[in-house]
Amino acid sequence: MVDVSQEWLERNFPCKWACPVHTEAGKYVTLIAQGKFREAYAVARRPNPLASICGRICAAPCEAVCRRGELDAPIAIRAMKRFVTEKFGVESMMDFSVLAEIYGHRTDRYAEKVAVIGSGPAGLACAHDLAILGYPVTIFEAAPVAGGMLRLGVPEYRLPRALIQLEVNAILSLGVELRTNTRLGKDFTLEDLKAQGYKSVFLGVGAMQSRDLRTPGIELDGVLKGIDYLLNLNLGYKVDMGRKVVVIGGGNVALDVARTAARGGEQANMERSLSIVQALDVARSAVRFGGREVTVCCLESEQEMPAAPEEVEEARHEGIHFRYRVGPKQIVGEHGSVTGIAFTKVTRVFDETGRFAPQFDEGSEEVIEADTVIVAIGQTGEFSFLRPEDGIQTAQGRIIFDPDTLATTAPGVFTGGDAAFGPRIAISAVADGKRAARSIDEFLRGRPCPEPEITVEIEQEERYERVWDYEGIPRQHPPMRPTSRRVGFAEVEECFSEGAARQEGLRCLHCWTNTIFEQNPDEGTECILCGGCQDICPEDCIEIVPSLIEGEVPASARELAPLLLDGERAGSIFIKDEETCIRCGLCALRCPVGTITMQSFAGKERASA
Repeated sequence: MVDVSQEWLERNFPCKWACPVHTEAGKYVTLIAQGKFREAYAVARRPNPLASICGRICAAPCEAVCRRGELDAPIAIRAMKRFVTEKFGVESMMDFSVLAEIYGHRTDRYAEKVAVIGSGPAGLACAHDLAILGYPVTIFEAAPVAGGMLRLGVPEYRLPRALIQLEVNAILSLGVELRTNTRLGKDFTLEDLKAQGYKSVFLGVGAMQSRDLRTPGIELDGVLKGIDYLLNLNLGYKVDMGRKVVVIGGGNVALDVARTAARGGEQANMERSLSIVQALDVARSAVRFGGREVTVCCLESEQEMPAAPEEVEEARHEGIHFRYRVGPKQIVGEHGSVTGIAFTKVTRVFDETGRFAPQFDEGSEEVIEADTVIVAIGQTGEFSFLRPEDGIQTAQGRIIFDPDTLATTAPGVFTGGDAAFGPRIAISAVADGKRAARSIDEFLRGRPCPEPEITVEIEQEERYERVWDYEGIPRQHPPMRPTSRRVGFAEVEECFSEGAARQEGLRCLHCWTNTIFEQNPDEGTECILCGGCQDICPEDCIEIVPSLIEGEVPASARELAPLLLDGERAGSIFIKDEETCIRCGLCALRCPVGTITMQSFAGKERASA
């Protein structure tokens, strides 16, 4: 093992370090390619207590940095996670003993009780890690069901409710207690928790309040807030809507609202009283006979809008219309109810520095007819449940906290997720919950946890070979439910087949494997400058530069060259571009004297002494 810098690790494991919880994506993707599905699940689940959920809705920051994307398209990492969790995760009706295999057997090592307020991704992750550390944990949830915005804000066609409950059950199996219909500020206070013996508190209350649109007519009947609309539907309440619906906003929540409205909206209630077959028949009829016309209107252009491109494309397939570069000027109505909304053309959304500063073309107003207007322009926190004596400071819809520990301004109270950072992706909230659990442990134990030392284990590959033409395998796409069947609660995206998953796994470039150039005359591995490696390299990333004298070697070449073949007179320099290299190993196979080898590097964390 060797000590290395984190910067070096990040360059060699980009997908892992882009993930907020540092999941070794490349490792489990490769294990899937090898057919080692149980081992792959353990890798995916170990840092992420909501792996099955993330396999469906994660924004996948790992894919954005995947080096395969520079060649053609990144690995479908999120879909690969779903494939392996369907085999061994909670949706497979897992035996919860698998958690003991991953984390070891849980014991109640400590007596200090911890309260977690909110059962969203941050709260669930915090409770999970605290339970594994050995603390008795109680989750307090204001809603009648657990899951936070995962359960109340994400539509069921993206995330099945049964799956959320299974993830919650797995965490409860660790000994965590859950109390629903228990609201902070109404049913109990932070002072009550202290009196009941709770020694620390995590506030993961989310950002459950929609941002207001300051537009005349906002008070008319038929104007809804996006989060309120989703919350009511997901709790089973009926939401009356007309035939023409306009959604204001350009983010993923706006598209969730639009796609839910296009499905009928009321179906969340219909499905409670009808059989599945009857509910689907009702929904299909509504779709066939034009039950609802939904239009998304946003300030941004199609290229500027923040929603994920794939979400926009799927919305189009479902018949949703888009109007770009328009800003709401006034909601119009008759007899107290909405009849339409006046939009003004937007000439610019961002200024020269990239700051949000929309400008409008006055006089370009156009009225779009609407029976219902849903405003989905963002979320913020609402903290009226906090009392002055609690000592917790807030500002601009967020709880103030220490960025290193996530501690609030009240001793023993920590926070994370949307309540602290504002709306972000779910995996970031999971990371917050895990970080807060570590800080709570340090607080209760009265000492800091030792920072882990980053070490690297090196494995020499005796004969490193890849599947023929792996660099030519196109990205595999998970199957999608046909548009005609996208009704009610049916999931739109489906799971990879085993064949497609293993094929996708083969596309991984194995960034953790590197070509090592090392010559040792005593062992007969001295480079003979045959140029075979340069000739065989399919990416032309190897270059041997001859006849240089030391003073003429450019600085860029010195930085790139891993091996100076003749140090005394710098007769030749061997240059390899690591960013272009696809780790095919052909240069090592071609080298006749063994100067080039393939070595795999595995980053390990171990606690400092």
